[in-house]
Amino acid sequence: MYAIIENGGKQYKVSEGDVVRVEKLKAEIGDEVSFNALLVSDDGGVKLGKDVSGAKVTAKVEAQDKFRKIIVYKYKSKKNERKKQGHRQPFTAVRIEKISL
Repeated sequence: MYAIIENGGKQYKVSEGDVVRVEKLKAEIGDEVSFNALLVSDDGGVKLGKDVSGAKVTAKVEAQDKFRKIIVYKYKSKKNERKKQGHRQPFTAVRIEKISL
């Protein structure tokens, strides 16, 4: 059984027991969070649209952290213009507990 959830403008394919890194959520470690399911697939087939309007995916927050650093380097030739920046995107790691219809 798996589901497609949405968070932060992105969609994630999740199953029970998976650990997923989603966009940062305002939640403490150990809190329960829920996501709306866009699609649910189980033994009975694939359900989406009105069939999954009440479907919820519950998860437990495991970590609040940042991804590894990426380097952004802007350069304009012949102008002596250079700019180097680093960026670390924050994320929330959640463990999928239950997919319910």
